[in-house]
Amino acid sequence: MKNEDEPKDKRLKPGDAQKLTMAEVAKYVGVSAMTVSRAFRQDASVSEETRKRIMEAVDALGYVLDLSAGSLSSRRSGFIAALVPSINNSNFSDTARGITDALQNTGLQLLLGYTDYSAEKEEELIEAMLRRRPEGIILTGGSHTARARRMLAKAGIPVVETWELPEDPINQVVGFSNSEAMALLVRTLAGQGYRKFGYIGGTTARDTRGSQRRSGFQKTVEELGLGPGRMISFGVPPITMEQGGQAIVSLLERWPDTEVVLCVSDLSAFGAIMECTRRGMKVPRDIAIAGFGDYEISSICHPRITTINVDCYGIGRQAAARLLHALQSGEATGDEITLTGYKVVLRESTDRNGAPTA
Repeated sequence: MKNEDEPKDKRLKPGDAQKLTMAEVAKYVGVSAMTVSRAFRQDASVSEETRKRIMEAVDALGYVLDLSAGSLSSRRSGFIAALVPSINNSNFSDTARGITDALQNTGLQLLLGYTDYSAEKEEELIEAMLRRRPEGIILTGGSHTARARRMLAKAGIPVVETWELPEDPINQVVGFSNSEAMALLVRTLAGQGYRKFGYIGGTTARDTRGSQRRSGFQKTVEELGLGPGRMISFGVPPITMEQGGQAIVSLLERWPDTEVVLCVSDLSAFGAIMECTRRGMKVPRDIAIAGFGDYEISSICHPRITTINVDCYGIGRQAAARLLHALQSGEATGDEITLTGYKVVLRESTDRNGAPTA
């Protein structure tokens, strides 16, 4: 989609394939490269008007100042960057571990950044990372600010988006459809006889994967003639165990005849189960509960939690493999999509018949 804010100058346009240099930015503005350099250093010899024009061009073109230019004669930084939304989430820790393992014996190290589910913070981290010229960058999700996309497009390095399937990929994708994964869970439980479905998710759309799971839940429940689903939004993502417990109370107060509740993650599902236990409710006899993500806690708690396994570790390994292939082949472009698998893991939290569980 065309961005109407992009400059109309034909000498250099945002989205050009080559990596931008300071000299090209200077040509675009109509000043010398030294003037651009001084503008970045806040040199008093550059007028405020000229500095403003330079910075507007920098923003429009997606140029990032190369802090490593004076120190790396080989033009190799020796690291790749990866951004994750949370550092206390074992799923993303597993993804980071997969990246690290794939980088063994390659001479590359991993530099990890934490976005806290904020597109604005992600943009800041992307700029900070790109100033050190990583060999490549791995992102969580496909929702980014316009400026972040411009910077990544002009960086001239492989970019891999993970954990979902963006509508407009920047470069390469390693992920799965969160909507379809949640839909599979709904259909599986409906096949076991459940009819009155509830859902617990976050209060904002900043967790795009959570929003996609909610959408998959709502669409599938309605397609099966079981809707509309009984949905509760509780807490700013990522939803905690405590918030999962509070949310299940709100949901059951509003719809006391609910049979099964699907949660945006295993953490909120665990909190919901613990709250039901405190209130003397039996899971799954009185209410069945399922999660998403197959966290370690879901397989060791009581009852063990029915969930969706998405191979978090494998996502990391495959993302690193795609990046390494791009580096070895010298091809930083191309919209190749690598689909990762997911599966329903049935356990006691939804098993009212006492059938064998995983």
